[in-house]
Amino acid sequence: MAKVRAWLDDRTGYRKLVAGALDEPVPGGASFAYVFGSVLTFVFVLQAITGVMLAFYYSPSSTDAWASVAYIQDQVSLGWFIRGLHSYGASAMVILACLHMLQTAVYGAYKKPRELNWIIGVVMLGVILAFALTGYLLPWDQKGYWATKVATGIAGTSPLIGEQLQQGVQGGNEYGNLTLTRFYAIHVFLLPGVLIALLIAHIGLFRRHGVTPHWRHSAEQLTERTQPFWPDQLFKDMVAIALAFAVLVGLNFYSHGAELGAPADPSSNFDARPEWYLRAVFQALKYFEGPMEAVVALGVPPIVGGILIALPFLDRGESRNPRKRMAYLGLFSLLFVVAGILTVLSFAEDAADPELQERLEAAEARAAEARELAVEHGVPAAGGTAVFTTAPHYRALQIWTKDCASCHQGSDRTGPEIGPGYNSRPWLHNYLLDPRGDLFFGTTSDQMMKPVKFRGADLDAVVEAIYAQTGAGDVDAKLAARGLDIFEEESCSGCHTIDEVSEDTGPNLFERGTVDYLTDLIGHAQAERFYGEDSEMPPFFDPYNREQRRAVAEWLVTLRDQPYPHPRARPGPPPAEQTKKDDEIEGSEPDSPKPRVP
Repeated sequence: MAKVRAWLDDRTGYRKLVAGALDEPVPGGASFAYVFGSVLTFVFVLQAITGVMLAFYYSPSSTDAWASVAYIQDQVSLGWFIRGLHSYGASAMVILACLHMLQTAVYGAYKKPRELNWIIGVVMLGVILAFALTGYLLPWDQKGYWATKVATGIAGTSPLIGEQLQQGVQGGNEYGNLTLTRFYAIHVFLLPGVLIALLIAHIGLFRRHGVTPHWRHSAEQLTERTQPFWPDQLFKDMVAIALAFAVLVGLNFYSHGAELGAPADPSSNFDARPEWYLRAVFQALKYFEGPMEAVVALGVPPIVGGILIALPFLDRGESRNPRKRMAYLGLFSLLFVVAGILTVLSFAEDAADPELQERLEAAEARAAEARELAVEHGVPAAGGTAVFTTAPHYRALQIWTKDCASCHQGSDRTGPEIGPGYNSRPWLHNYLLDPRGDLFFGTTSDQMMKPVKFRGADLDAVVEAIYAQTGAGDVDAKLAARGLDIFEEESCSGCHTIDEVSEDTGPNLFERGTVDYLTDLIGHAQAERFYGEDSEMPPFFDPYNREQRRAVAEWLVTLRDQPYPHPRARPGPPPAEQTKKDDEIEGSEPDSPKPRVP
């Protein structure tokens, strides 16, 4: 090994480089106050490593971006961990850059001859924020899409070059494939190159001018306490790096990785919120309207950056003692205090808004649904929001929501309630005992069917007989046969039949509740086989074809096996008014409207 090291040193001179790095003098000795730059460099390297690992799977297109991130998050081994480190690392870089800048300001490290290095540090902070902004869009989820769209929209209001700037970043008038590829190129190629160049310059100037020691030490004390970088300062740097990494890992495990919202949907409404480090600007914009909003959004960052860059030229005194620089440090601190207050106000206002919290919970539920569907069924080639079309009965639920739910769901419905447990035994039991109740035909104008008079075992048998017609696989055949006998013996067969061809004054119950039966019922409830021409339910053979109606029927059949949410009705003697009404119905003409059986 000695010969190998000698050969490498002869070709590269690495021993001199290592010695120069480790033997660098630290005036005043090692201190934890000097660790922030090293930790920041470590996190940047961590970001580069995790970023490359994510790039192995990421696809920067509007159809594939969300799907690829969801795949990383939920299906790649430790993908959630790598993505979480990358996400939390972005926040860590912002925090560490601010802490490093704060330590530099307190120590007066921006003073002559270190002005240029301070300016480079300010520019690096801007680049770090640009990293965060461009990376926010890449998952192509609702949160990143809408927050970035707001940001580019504000940039578009810049005087003279606003429109060109916005279109240049977006790749056109609207967000799409070019938007993602440009943000990806900026995030992965341009900004890393700029930051690496600035980092090299920053470290080079730092090595040239050396560590800025504590202001309390005299020149003699500094000389007396000077130590090489190795081992004491390197040890403190490594302790700080280990602590930072432990915090990142801990947060990552606690949250199980970074958040991933639902796929970006340009046609939806979403409460756009930036990441925490841009919340101050977001909150400040609430206090301004119209053109002033753009003025603040575009003006505040350059003003803050200008103040920071100008600090070395404003504070030109020789003393680095903070007490003698209170005016300048006060201005510097004021920027952080105001930003902190605005950030806290932003989160507090959101937390105090119950309607916003409901919308955010709904957004989280939709995101969870999208990720679950992506795992179970994959994401269609159309990408993004097309993942929702893979949900079971998606097409049926669209039709139901559009044309059926208003009559059969909710407190304002005008027809029988249809939901979990529809056509199950408990549902049939309750219907037979109270067909005119609010859960059934009590909300309609025509309530012909009366409550059945049999109770106990006879009622259970009739329920089983009707339940058997639904095609369920758990029918008690003997009980159903007994129910059919009771059905014929009692008054049921006077209005209803259970055969393939007969029609009577009430709906034919043959195969009632099967997919074919419900498909035909949805198409034309006014047919003689069902409720006749007096049915309040309109026909749906137009605009929906049989395949579409069948899709709805298939979904309705699945409700039978879901728990029925209402308590089992208790049978009892009908009230006097009800008996009178029943007698009137029994004496009605044969061509009177048919009793309802939903």
